[in-house]
Amino acid sequence: MHPPRILLGVNIDHIATLRQARGTRYPDPVQAALLAEEAGADGITVHLREDRRHIQPRDVRLLAEVLNTRMNLEMAVTEEMLALAEEIRPAHVCLVPEKREELTTEGGLDVVGGFQAIAEACQRLAAAGCEVSLFIDPEPSQIVAAVKAGAPVIELHTGAYAELAGDAAHREHVRLAAAVEMALELGLVVNAGHGLNYHNVEAIAAIPGLHELNIGHAIIARALFVGLKEAVADMKRLVIAGQEAGFVASLEEHDHHHDDLDDSETG
Repeated sequence: MHPPRILLGVNIDHIATLRQARGTRYPDPVQAALLAEEAGADGITVHLREDRRHIQPRDVRLLAEVLNTRMNLEMAVTEEMLALAEEIRPAHVCLVPEKREELTTEGGLDVVGGFQAIAEACQRLAAAGCEVSLFIDPEPSQIVAAVKAGAPVIELHTGAYAELAGDAAHREHVRLAAAVEMALELGLVVNAGHGLNYHNVEAIAAIPGLHELNIGHAIIARALFVGLKEAVADMKRLVIAGQEAGFVASLEEHDHHHDDLDDSETG
């Protein structure tokens, strides 16, 4: 049976980055979100950071009212952010690590080390009607901790893969695929994201069982030259093509395995 179509979540943080650089009202990330939806985005991701470097509370509140798909609110595990999520009740909340000095999120959430606070956050957000995701590295211990914390969804950090090449990238891809397989066996929904672009996304989308990819910087950068709607549509085509290629490869591997079994039984 053909798997459900992989989804594309579009992160619009960097539209807000450009706005905040000049302190103007434009470009408006809410307008960008609506354009991305028109181009085929299955959801809109925003990260409301403690230092408010890009997305603002105003953006989150407006998006909650106007989106035709769904909002995925990325946030740190803080009382301020939990209270805001309980007020706005976005469809999805992804808990992420956050440091003021970082340019972008540098790694996954340490669910093992911060288990109690994360488990309590998962409980509060679920009570508010939000589906909770934990942004983690593809490590077995973190996956197990995510299950114990009560998160129904994880998002695997693909940043390490995106920064590697050659054999090192292949090893990280294998590690990600193993993490997806393990998480699915434990009953989790598995998303992935960070550092994905038009050159590396197909290989990640080909990993069986992935539910959604969240991509921002590459799409917004391409939009400068081709427009946002085309940039989103191009990425979505690559994501779906990658999933299709992975599905065909898994079928061929399955057939090859059965042929080997048949040969061994008749040999």
